Amino acid sequence: MSLWGKKGNNDDQELWLPLVTHLVDTRYVINFLFNNWLSDGQKRILYQTLSEDETLRLVRFLGQFHDIAKATPVFQKEKSFNGNADLDNEILEKLLRNGFDQIDDIDLPSPHASHHTIAGEALLESKGLNESVGAIIGGHHGKPQSKFFTPDDQLDAYPENFYQDISNPEIENHWKKVQDELIRFGLDEVGYKNLSDVPKVTQPQAVILEGILIMADWLASCQNLNGKPMFSLIPLDKGFYDIDERERFQNAILTWKVNDRWIAENVNDVATYYKKYWGFIPRPVQLKMSTEIGKITDPGIIIVEAQTGIGKSEISMLAAQQTANTAGESGLFFGLPTQATSNAMFDRVDGWLNVVAKSQNSKLNLKLMHGKAQFNDTYRNLPEAESICDAGFGDVTVNSWFSGKKSILADFTVGTIDQLLLMSLKQKHLFLKHLGFSGKVVIIDEVHAYDTYMSSYLSKSLEWLGAYHVPVIALSATLPKEKRKELVESYARGKYGKNFKLKSKTDWQNNQVYPLLTYLDGSKLTQFDDFEKVKKDKKINIIRFNADDQTTINKIISEIENSGIAGVIVNTVKRAQALKELIPQDIPSMILHSSFLAEDRAKLETELEKKVGKGAKRPKKMIVIGTQVLEQSLDIDFDVLFTDIAPIDLIFQRVGRLHRHNIPRPKALAQPKVYVMGINGPDDYGEGNESIYEKYILKLTDHYLPNTISIPTDISKLVQKVYDEVSKNLKKYSLIGSSRRRRSRSVSALLDSQPDLKKLIKHTQNEKIKASTFQIDAPAFCKTIHGWLDSSGKELTENEASASVRDIKETIEVILLKKVKDNYCLISGQKLSSEAVTSEIIVQQLIRLPLAITPNVNDTISFLEQNTIRSFPSWQKDKWLKQSIALVLDENNEADLNGYHLKYSSNMGLSYEKVMENG
Repeated sequence: MSLWGKKGNNDDQELWLPLVTHLVDTRYVINFLFNNWLSDGQKRILYQTLSEDETLRLVRFLGQFHDIAKATPVFQKEKSFNGNADLDNEILEKLLRNGFDQIDDIDLPSPHASHHTIAGEALLESKGLNESVGAIIGGHHGKPQSKFFTPDDQLDAYPENFYQDISNPEIENHWKKVQDELIRFGLDEVGYKNLSDVPKVTQPQAVILEGILIMADWLASCQNLNGKPMFSLIPLDKGFYDIDERERFQNAILTWKVNDRWIAENVNDVATYYKKYWGFIPRPVQLKMSTEIGKITDPGIIIVEAQTGIGKSEISMLAAQQTANTAGESGLFFGLPTQATSNAMFDRVDGWLNVVAKSQNSKLNLKLMHGKAQFNDTYRNLPEAESICDAGFGDVTVNSWFSGKKSILADFTVGTIDQLLLMSLKQKHLFLKHLGFSGKVVIIDEVHAYDTYMSSYLSKSLEWLGAYHVPVIALSATLPKEKRKELVESYARGKYGKNFKLKSKTDWQNNQVYPLLTYLDGSKLTQFDDFEKVKKDKKINIIRFNADDQTTINKIISEIENSGIAGVIVNTVKRAQALKELIPQDIPSMILHSSFLAEDRAKLETELEKKVGKGAKRPKKMIVIGTQVLEQSLDIDFDVLFTDIAPIDLIFQRVGRLHRHNIPRPKALAQPKVYVMGINGPDDYGEGNESIYEKYILKLTDHYLPNTISIPTDISKLVQKVYDEVSKNLKKYSLIGSSRRRRSRSVSALLDSQPDLKKLIKHTQNEKIKASTFQIDAPAFCKTIHGWLDSSGKELTENEASASVRDIKETIEVILLKKVKDNYCLISGQKLSSEAVTSEIIVQQLIRLPLAITPNVNDTISFLEQNTIRSFPSWQKDKWLKQSIALVLDENNEADLNGYHLKYSSNMGLSYEKVMENG
């Protein structure tokens, strides 16, 4: 009992924790997590090959044995974290007094070769533990050993690390005896006779078990939480038998467990549920879809296809409760394309969850997951969870323990889709991501919106969600049927293996009915389309309009000459700003795009929804110009729409902002019409549009887009026409140039005659190859987790990891400030020296610089970093600002950078022009 597991100082007092105490602490914690935190759905995955008793015994084994290799000389000689020589010597003296001869004198030749994770796996496997469980011991610090690992790599190569001195049998045998006693003690505690009795596990089971072991180890290593003691160290003169281990565990877990578990109740009356949670009677499509989802007995992936504004978000949240009840899940992840859409959805989920919490009379924890979550007011105002014993149930709270790598372990999470895609990126502690997702229902909004690169990560994540039998609800207004097929098959492949066979009565791959509900119930694929026929389609006139900017503005003005709200959605910020500059000052107008400071953008969005949102008191006349940010999250309504050419699915997304609500319209604009701009002529869509979207898809959109469309009837039909042709040609030519097919002259000639198709094929192939480089493998039930994260490289920050699952060119985010005389100020004019301007406020003044003005990103970062250190030296010691870089404008909000002149306006955002060179 003299072996140490942890040591440290507190207020000059030397403290330690016996190794056996930490092992028992961790066993108690993991036992609690299994029984009280793990979802029933996660347990069912473990029960696939094990009985309930076998599973619980294995879970306890992992907690008891995870740090077994701390009972080695290589670990016992490790120095304390803060290098306290007195503490280290005191503990070595304790070891010497208890028979560990010469422990103070040894100098091991390769101490760094045997971290206690790899040493633990080697030790246990050499004594009979199977490799599938041994790999969990070896990976409990976040990364398992390589696929080539064998116990001999350690025991034969570094015997001194395990036994101190193999030339001295007495010393060697003492270590072996201590290790065997510790193993025997652990086996007796958990109920095994021998290590060989421990059952094998599948790879998905091992990932869940590794995740819960890491979580338990972190909890059992937490000495205090929010100022309250947890698993504290003890004085050096105390030992294992001086601790009441059960009381110690109970006090600690009560400090941590401040939230209740969500018990998803069965929903018997769909209409009543909508009325209770959202205050309205469900629309016919909502009622039928929700009723049908409620019949599913083994929920898999559920795909909801319906037009914008129909209420898919409510369908998905109710579906989350319905499927959680059936599948035994205890949480929810809601993934969205952007931070802005995540923020908007967070408010809605918070409102829904508040009703859930009050109905259940429970405290439920909610987390917003994206890079700027700390600046979201709704999230910041959530109350901090306190003790489970406190009064005040029926609340939505935030639990500070679920932060950083542990964020996804919170029961309810809303965030960008990156969080889900990161399930497939090789990185340390990936097991925690999988543990978090495997116990939740997953909702994916705007599932059509992800490019080839991101879709590759999404497909792999769906395979793993399928392996965990996690219900997935995917939402889209404009889903190509090939994408629908890919989603279903990825999920089914994970759940049933690569040779899966789905049962279906319909030709589900080619169904173009709209709206449409597609779902897996077990291995049965069902499509539900029994919806009332639309009594009257909304007829929309499509007018191709090609003109210079001034003529375009004149046309927009003429459309609202008497009255009306004109929406103008263009593909680049620079074009939006150019058009806005041309609008006469006597015509009310607004502009919205991504190049605004967050505070200014939030104000503009609020103002916009107040003026042209649902129930708004609309102005007589107004022009709203924006980029793609107008497509999503904002509930706004235009009387007439002008849009740059875009892929057909995005055209429909934009059309969803036209005549959105049933309100009176100006007589001249009673018939909805869309002006499609940017079609300069055959095969010419302008440099700006072609830099954003694949030209081949723009050509197909232009070709198939008729002069009149009927909403919703034409939505799916036209989307399928465009993407059917894309899919057909990608399949037909994607193998060209590979070893499996020779490039024929006729095919090469055909592609050479279609350069836009050739470019799309090459781009798609390159994106798939690039995306696969750092992806984990698909779930393999017959493999261990050895090598699962091989070649994962350095540990990535949150921003670096998110960037890895999006194929975006590197840009720079800066804190935008201004200098007025000798004072540094916010753009609003407040001096940084003011007490009201805190570091937390300064760090929110973020804006992303346009790609065009940073041709050499590293040089620009270096230049701005030097300026920042020189101008704001105190930032380097500030927790909010220490890694930030600033761009300082002059008193007119202008600056020069890399040959460009920049200007910021709270009305126009950040604009730039190339500086003209003299002569």
